Amino acid sequence: MTTIEGNLQQVHERLARACRAADRDVSEVALLAVSKTFGADTVCLALDAGQHAFGENYVQEGVEKIVELRRVRPGAALQWHCIGPLQSNKSRPVAEHFDWVQSVDRLKIAQRLSEQRPAHLPALQVCLQVNVDGGANKSGVAPEGLADLARAMALLPRLQLRGLMCIPEPAPDFKSQRDLFLRAKGLFDQLNAQGMGLDTLSMGMSDDLEAAVAAGSTMVRVGRAVFGSRPTRS
Repeated sequence: MTTIEGNLQQVHERLARACRAADRDVSEVALLAVSKTFGADTVCLALDAGQHAFGENYVQEGVEKIVELRRVRPGAALQWHCIGPLQSNKSRPVAEHFDWVQSVDRLKIAQRLSEQRPAHLPALQVCLQVNVDGGANKSGVAPEGLADLARAMALLPRLQLRGLMCIPEPAPDFKSQRDLFLRAKGLFDQLNAQGMGLDTLSMGMSDDLEAAVAAGSTMVRVGRAVFGSRPTRS
């Protein structure tokens, strides 16, 4: 068993325990392996261990990895998520290569992704990033602007609005972590009460996935617990 295979097994066991504690079915929570700064060979090891969904923070690095995986693993059922802050000048390669974008926080970015998504590809799956705790250095739409952005984005062609993503500031204990995630869950429920039909609530990482599952997460984004400490970007 490779280290990554063992790590994935441990993460799935953590998810299973968290779901039991929250009285949820483990099938309700997907695992996104965050492969930023790791090479295509490392992604291949995770793929061989049964992981198919990967998250990338840096557009150029992610696109290079996507292209390389298509070359070395043609036909592999891979799903690529852009999860980092997205600038307007980086929207085209994201629209052309990724399957999901989880970090949309303003209409201009959504409009560019809609215009630039190639017609021969399926609709780009999108989550809106919401700043649930008001962190000044955090990306994300403010909660009070979320509903208007969601309604406007849902009208754009070539995009499918799937849900919300959040990255709250680190909290010191399980209850504090869960309370932050519950803010996002409340916003998610409000949008669905307005008929938005969302199904994805992306929250929780290596250090707080249990609290996220308790609060209702449907997708956790785990990097270090899967791949280990990150290499320094050159």
